[in-house]
Amino acid sequence: MAEQITAAEFETKVLKADKPVLVDFFATWCGPCKMMAPIIEEVAAEKAGQAYVYKIDVDEAQGVAAAYRVMSIPTLILFEGGEAKKQIIGAQPKTAVLSLFN
Repeated sequence: MAEQITAAEFETKVLKADKPVLVDFFATWCGPCKMMAPIIEEVAAEKAGQAYVYKIDVDEAQGVAAAYRVMSIPTLILFEGGEAKKQIIGAQPKTAVLSLFN
């Protein structure tokens, strides 16, 4: 399951993680974000043990969203070694989300 994190947890859970981390930047009012939710959960289940999958609400974590130039949601960013490596924007099929890990 994709855990929702706060801005305060971002550095520890994402930037200092010992595995790749996929972060779903979303908002509760966002239609495409709601469409992506089941896909994010499937990816989290498939990548369990290999990577972490977190969700962060851009309304509650505006500073984090601004730091990574998240202008549209949903935005998915893959972090490795504390750095943003790959990104996709908008509702995407599961194959596109999984391709971030390649």
